[in-house]
Amino acid sequence: MKVMRVGLALALLITITVLTIVTAQQVDQQPPPPMLPEEEVGGCSRTFFSSLVQLIPCRAAVAPFSPVPPTESCCAAIVTLGRPCLCLLANGPPLSGIDRSMALQLPLTCSANFPPCDVIT
Repeated sequence: MKVMRVGLALALLITITVLTIVTAQQVDQQPPPPMLPEEEVGGCSRTFFSSLVQLIPCRAAVAPFSPVPPTESCCAAIVTLGRPCLCLLANGPPLSGIDRSMALQLPLTCSANFPPCDVIT
């Protein structure tokens, strides 16, 4: 029963995060952030949102101050997503409840065979 409550709470938190992103994108009509160099995004056939959904298994590992290491399913998602799509996320809008520096360490932590993303500031 407790596991179901935790799962439900996690699903609710993810839904709120996604709705916050979608609402912020609709309300905020500022120009888009600078584009990544072509070699950074070449090969990412996903949108920001679909890339984010792919990384749901990593949510606990990238929560601020989380002591939880990435799971096998998280690491599999990182490898499947690949560097171009991970870099797309790294250079996207800030996400509530996600520590970006922890997220950027996932490829190294998961022993993914690609270099870290260059973050455009």
